[in-house]
Amino acid sequence: MWFWFAILSAVFAALTSILAKLGIEGINSNLATAIRTVVVLVMAWGIVFMTGAHQGISDISAKSWIFLVLSGLATGLSWICYYRALQLGDASKVVPIDKFSVVISIVLAFVILHEAVTWKAVLGGILITAGTFVMIL
Repeated sequence: MWFWFAILSAVFAALTSILAKLGIEGINSNLATAIRTVVVLVMAWGIVFMTGAHQGISDISAKSWIFLVLSGLATGLSWICYYRALQLGDASKVVPIDKFSVVISIVLAFVILHEAVTWKAVLGGILITAGTFVMIL
């Protein structure tokens, strides 16, 4: 089941880039990011309340709170930079660089999470890196 959610994530991420590029024309990129964030916030909390997941809030540990807040800050900074890059550059060049986050995530998974380094992950990272450079040249 995770595979189908990952595919849907990729499709929605692709739509996000194209729709964002169309939507930020003529407006401040930070304002556009704030609008997008409000929509995500309302949608996410709506799903939480519709599924009853809000009942688990009191069970969240301090460690989880810290890392979720840090993740939220990283997401916010990523979105702000991404929207500004989209406003200034071509989506066909910005998106591949943004997706280079896959390689950075793989490296961080090895270093921080101590996940096993496999030849497939290393080869995939090298190919994604090469592909990124080909796309932006």
